Amino acid sequence: MLNALTHVFKTPELRKRLLFTLGIIVLFRLGSHVPIPGVNYQNVQACVDSVSESGGILGLVNLFSGGALLQITIFALGILPYITASIIIQLLTVVIPRLEALKKEGPSGQAKITQYSRYLTVALAVLQGTGLVATARSGALFPNCREASQIVSERSVFATVVMVVTITAGTACVMWLGELITERGVGNGMSMLIFLSIASTLPGALWAVKQESTIAGGWLAFIVVLLVGFAMVCLVVFVEQAQRRIPVQYAKRMIGRKAYGGTSTYIPVKVNQAGVIPVIFASSLLYIPALIAQFAGSGSGWSTWINNNLTRGNHPYYVAVYFLLIVFFAFFYVSITFNPEEIAGNIKQAGGFVPGIRAGKATAEYLGYVLNRLTWPGSIYLGLIALVPTVALGNFGSSNQLTGTSILIIVSVGLETVKQISSKIEQHRYEGFLR
Repeated sequence: MLNALTHVFKTPELRKRLLFTLGIIVLFRLGSHVPIPGVNYQNVQACVDSVSESGGILGLVNLFSGGALLQITIFALGILPYITASIIIQLLTVVIPRLEALKKEGPSGQAKITQYSRYLTVALAVLQGTGLVATARSGALFPNCREASQIVSERSVFATVVMVVTITAGTACVMWLGELITERGVGNGMSMLIFLSIASTLPGALWAVKQESTIAGGWLAFIVVLLVGFAMVCLVVFVEQAQRRIPVQYAKRMIGRKAYGGTSTYIPVKVNQAGVIPVIFASSLLYIPALIAQFAGSGSGWSTWINNNLTRGNHPYYVAVYFLLIVFFAFFYVSITFNPEEIAGNIKQAGGFVPGIRAGKATAEYLGYVLNRLTWPGSIYLGLIALVPTVALGNFGSSNQLTGTSILIIVSVGLETVKQISSKIEQHRYEGFLR
């Protein structure tokens, strides 16, 4: 590991990319602490210090914003509007033929789809920014704080428009920073920003566990949480690296006096083919009814039921619905990203076949069968990782940051980034040979 890091800094291109990424990270963290105009910063800090971040329906957005949401900064929404927009565009690709045709056009079509995602991100940022300003103005952002109703001092329409425009511009800036990291930095930019947002809240969350526990001065809970987190990291690394390798044999062809083909390879199918997307899908979907219930008020029966049953991470109804949504979205996302018919057609066109399986339709059915058998344990694993630590650590007073979702995202993004860095190192080593 140390040799790899040394080689990274000795390679001019990798060193430049790494320093550029670190610079973008610094800008992102600075923007997460700059308050928007019209907000009383002292009252915000008083409410943040007096209210536990483990409660409330805005915990997911606050987690993905690195704590900037409750601070009401220019990067308050973080990267979540872009994630939501990308998810919506991916779902619409299956439904709208025009988007499906663009997806098949290659890089040019993908560029147009990315542009549509940017437009939708801005629209969602306007809606979510308006909701955030309205929530902060009404005092519902910190329901148990006396200064909550005095956070937004300006009540005019102009001040509201300025605050919403500032939040929207901050979201667009975050999206631009993520694309810069992807283009000129290390790793996927959006994933890196999510990784940074979640990782920045972990030290404070761990120390909060120690302070909130009364057993042995809080150190027992602190050590138990660390051990559980370490065990989860090991489990996530083990499962994320697990894959089923489907062998593919290519027939030997004679062209003139030379023989071509006759090689063998494999199709890697991961146990967790969907990654962390189902968890984000399920979290976003559960966030919607809770948000509607908050704006509707607590007078109606349905909003009271939602607030009592679908906003607490350790409630049985919440656990059941969350787990079922993760399993459903795991199968759904795999079905739209992995097409057995297309892969089987490409194999047949290249003169390949799976040993013991007839090329064409039989190969597609076999790939679909293997994919379904792998998706079941993968989806159950995602559900357990997302829920079991939350329920178990809830007895120690852990906050939203100490969940399986956060650890899963951090480990997954870290693994992918290390793989990309390793591939660039290998490419640099063989550059002279390729020339």
